[in-house]
Formats: sequence, structure tokens, C-alpha cells
Amino acid sequence: MTLRIPVSKLPNIGTTIFTVMSRLAEQHGAVNLSQGFPDFDPPRRLIELVTHHLTGHRNQYAAMAGVMALREAIAAEVGRRFGVAPDAESEITITSGATEAIFCAVLALAGSGEEVIVFDPAYDSYSPAITLAGAATVHLPLAPPDFRIDFDRLKAALNERTRLVVINTPHNPSGTLLAREELAELAATLAPWDCYVLSDEVYEHIVFDPAGHAGILGNPALRDRGIAISSYGKTFHATGWKVGYAIAPAPLTSELRRVHQFCTFATTTPIQHAIADYLLENPEHYTALPELYREKRDDFLSAMAGTPFRFTPAAGTYFQLADYGAVSDLDDVEFSRRLTVEHGVATIPISVFYESPPEARLVRFCFAKQAATLTEAARRLADIRRIDA
Repeated sequence: MTLRIPVSKLPNIGTTIFTVMSRLAEQHGAVNLSQGFPDFDPPRRLIELVTHHLTGHRNQYAAMAGVMALREAIAAEVGRRFGVAPDAESEITITSGATEAIFCAVLALAGSGEEVIVFDPAYDSYSPAITLAGAATVHLPLAPPDFRIDFDRLKAALNERTRLVVINTPHNPSGTLLAREELAELAATLAPWDCYVLSDEVYEHIVFDPAGHAGILGNPALRDRGIAISSYGKTFHATGWKVGYAIAPAPLTSELRRVHQFCTFATTTPIQHAIADYLLENPEHYTALPELYREKRDDFLSAMAGTPFRFTPAAGTYFQLADYGAVSDLDDVEFSRRLTVEHGVATIPISVFYESPPEARLVRFCFAKQAATLTEAARRLADIRRIDA
């Protein structure tokens, strides 16, 4: 029997741009400022703790919801920041990376005939998860250079089919933040509607604004209808460990766990124990992150001052948008390809984060790199005059 080729459930989805650009960077020996991963290691003490638990009989399944010591550490840290600690037993779930948490949350909360609102430019895992859930993605644009929510457009998009609104703060790729006032306006806008909020906050500890991070856990109305998602991959410079977590009211957590238990069931046990121990020993780790990455951002921008690129300094994340309008009239995908192949620096075009890209000449650089990496990238970019067809 000749088997028929299955009908794709994601017919419009190809290989993610992050994989494409990293592969191109490797092929051409380019400095890789595209995919969002550090080129330096996690804290040495944390690695020692992972080794300790790897050799200390911590290699079997963790509890489905996560190691309790780690959930308790998360609850304590959230309580210190927002004044209200989630319940470690019923409101916190450890996941295999933030992407798994996003996937489980979408599949748990959205279904056939329903709509999920996302704000473009949006992380590329949102829409596929929505499609697989059988729901429809409603794209609302965030216009450069400010990338603020247009609340009039949001109000017009909300309807009885809206089941979920996805927000991202600090925002990838723009590096902008949602202020407390904007979260309050979001809560007021959603108040009449029977829908939930999924808040992607994986860069919550990498914020340069003196006001700090304003997440949904600090807003009672959004906290009661929301799932907040974060990532230890970002917090500990260990993206390959794939440890994330979701915080939500018990009824939402229960639904998320129904999906989680059949997706990954549990996350790597020794790493969970190691992170819990490290946070007990080094609670100041979180507070040191803004200065670490602010210095890297500023060093990168200083090194790039001699290039024709133009910047508005990122307020959070470890990404920096750059306007290349003085360099080329090419679209950002072709510009990024040419920049990688001909000038040896890989970046990410932001149009891939949009359903309908704006008329802008913007690319995203990752500055979570060692000083020598950033200096070499800037040296190569300083030689550019024009890149045209």
C-alpha cells in the first residue's frame, strides 16, 4: 500500500527564522547576533549544583507540576516583588521551557470557533499553537517606533468569540515595556469580556527602566484572569536547559496541567533541584541582571556608533532593534541575508514577526554576548556603506 502524505496541520509554517539565520551564520562564519542565546555560561555555582544533583540520585521523574522546592522559591520571589505570593501547590507549574508553557496554555484555554488576539510583532510560537488548538489568530499591529497597544483597535477586535489575549512584556523583538498604566487600561478594556490573558514575561528580570517590570501578577484584575509565563533559560543564561514556569489561578493552572501532563509530563529533575538550591544561596541573582545586560546594551550601542545604523535604546530584553534605512532599501529579509553572507553579521528581520509588516527598515540584534563578540560585530558593520540589489 502506498501511504498518502498527511494533510499538514500547519501548512503555512516553515522552518523558524531563528534556525534559518543561525544556520546561515554558521555556513558563512558570521558573528551570530540573530538567535537569542548568550555566548557565555550560567553562573559557575549553578553548574556545580547541577552536577551535584546529577550524581546525587536526582535523575528520575520530577513531580508533574515541578519540584516543590523550586515552586516555593518562585512563590517567595513573586511575593517579594508584587506583594502577593501564588500558592506553590496549586498555582505554579514548571514546564520544559516557556514555549511549552505557552503551548499548553493556549491548548488549555482556546478551542474551535474561538479567537485569540496577538499583538504583532509577535513571537513565532503563538500562532501555531492557536492553529493547533483549532482557534483563529487575530493579529493587531504594534506600530514602530513606539510599539504601543492601540486600545481602540483592541476594543474593536474583542467579541464573544475572543477567548484569549496574548501580551508580551518586556517585548521581543522591540525591547519595549508595558507600563502599569497600560496594564490597568488593558484590565479595564477586558473587564466586560469572558476571556483570559496569556502574558509572556520571559525577560521580566532584564529591565532597564527605573520603574522596573510591571507584569500581570501586579494587577489584581489581570492576575485573576491570567497566566504569567517566565523562563529560567533567560534568567540564568541557559537557554539549552529549557526550564520555564507558568503562574495562574488554581482553576486555570488545573487546565494547563491537564495538557502539560500529556505534553512533557515533567521537566528535567536535577536542574530543577539545582535552581532551587541556587536561588536559596543567591537571591540577589535577579537584582544583578539589569545591570549586567544594561552594560552589554550600552557597550553594543557605543561600539555601533561608528556604523550607519540608528537605534532607540531597548528598555528591556537582550535585543536591540536597528534602523538600517541609511544603509539599504532592501526588504528586511533580503537585507538580513546579505548582511550575513557578505558582511559576516547575522541578524533577524522583524517582518517575520508580523502578519502584515509595516513599512519600516528594522532588524533585531541580540546583545547577550561577550564583549569581544559585540566588538567584532561592530567592527564588521562599521565598514558598510550601502547594501542594494
